[in-house]
Amino acid sequence: MQYVSAHGAQIPALGFGVFRMSDAEVEAVVPAALEAGFRHFDTAQIYANEAALGRALGRAGAPREELFLTTKVWVSNYGDDRFMASVDESLDKLGTDHVDLLLAHWPGDKVTVADQVAWLNEVRAAGKARFIGVSNYNRSQLRDAIATSGAPVVTNQIEMHPYLDQSAMATLAAGTGTALTAYYGMADGAVPRDALIGRIAAHHGKTAAQVGLRWLVQQGHIALSKTARPARVAENADIFDFALSEDEMVAISALARPDGRLVDPEGLAPDWSA
Repeated sequence: MQYVSAHGAQIPALGFGVFRMSDAEVEAVVPAALEAGFRHFDTAQIYANEAALGRALGRAGAPREELFLTTKVWVSNYGDDRFMASVDESLDKLGTDHVDLLLAHWPGDKVTVADQVAWLNEVRAAGKARFIGVSNYNRSQLRDAIATSGAPVVTNQIEMHPYLDQSAMATLAAGTGTALTAYYGMADGAVPRDALIGRIAAHHGKTAAQVGLRWLVQQGHIALSKTARPARVAENADIFDFALSEDEMVAISALARPDGRLVDPEGLAPDWSA
């Protein structure tokens, strides 16, 4: 496994996400993920499967010190009376006294960045999160978060795939030492069906999904993979024994289009141009 370094955090470059997975699916697939070498697991309060992930990891006997656990605080818990309490609930469900990385899930349009960052810092100061970060922040919000946070903001978790140009965010992240964590890397199934990516995959004896994940990690980003099928887990993990050429990287990046963004919920998402 490769790692991405950001402000003292050593984050496995390939994570296993459990977005839109039922408790039964999580508990069935996590043992296969551990067997395949995954140690970075990403969940969130709104996924409603933190407890299932905690149970699955506990039953598998995964040593806590080997794991890198990420969860995210949902916007309804943004408040002095709810933020810390919600984290305590998440820790109880996960069966741990701390997470490795705690994120504010969306900036939303009702609570300031400064307040979100202050609550994240309080959790970290209480020893309930080793590192803090944000998710779905635009560049202006990321700059503000970095400027106002007492602790380093180690990552911004955002939508990243070949059809969405995130080069401006990548430039900002590189300049501030902030890691980018990619979700929706398969573009809701478009990447595995893409003809160009398929041809590149055939050249390397890999699948299009493996090439999509490789394209992300080869840029220095953290990629969250996902499958509810235990038989597919090993395939997702097998991306570190080949490299894409510069021409291949450029060709995949050229797939970006103006309407490539897939995730843009009203009331949660910011102005992406800012």
